[in-house]
Amino acid sequence: MAKAPEGPRVSADDALTRLMEGNQRFLRGEARNSAFRRETLTDLALDQAPYATILGCSDSRVPPEWIFDVGLGELFVIRVAGNALSPEIAGTLQYAGSYLETPLFVILGHEGCGAITAALATKHEGAQFRSRVQLLLESIVPGLPTHDPTLSPGEQVSRAVESNVRWTVRQILDSPEGRARMAGGRTKVVGAVYELETGRVRILPVTPTP
Repeated sequence: MAKAPEGPRVSADDALTRLMEGNQRFLRGEARNSAFRRETLTDLALDQAPYATILGCSDSRVPPEWIFDVGLGELFVIRVAGNALSPEIAGTLQYAGSYLETPLFVILGHEGCGAITAALATKHEGAQFRSRVQLLLESIVPGLPTHDPTLSPGEQVSRAVESNVRWTVRQILDSPEGRARMAGGRTKVVGAVYELETGRVRILPVTPTP
């Protein structure tokens, strides 16, 4: 995991100014990732009906709304470092399926993930991080592959990213609710990896549970 910077690159006031400037662009209908109509806010204030749920990493370079080029109300997005599954995340996924009834769930990892890199260091090197970070990493470790000395560090991380995504998909599919939804044909769960350098989303093949 990358070392935190020594200090903020911008002040809190500057950061807030940037956010508000972005909000003004949004209100003027000048958002860079999607068209916007003021009527959209009125419609969405009444209800939401996203067609897909995305469990992705909190990495600032991987915003699902941008990389899938969608607008307000189209995605139900859950983000946590390493797209890790926890009871809270599982509950949020259950909410999306049971109450929002999104038919598609995408577990989205990304290349060069710092959380996955740190989890690998914990698993194979015994590295320890700050207490709450370590708790997060330990939730990722079970889904990581065994060490392969023939692979470069970059290849190790890429392999681990895919393994972590597949492991999360498998946990969802193997849960009682997941089995029921899959049997009823109401839900599809897929794993995917976002390529930082190209911007491409790559769908991972996952063999269904027999």
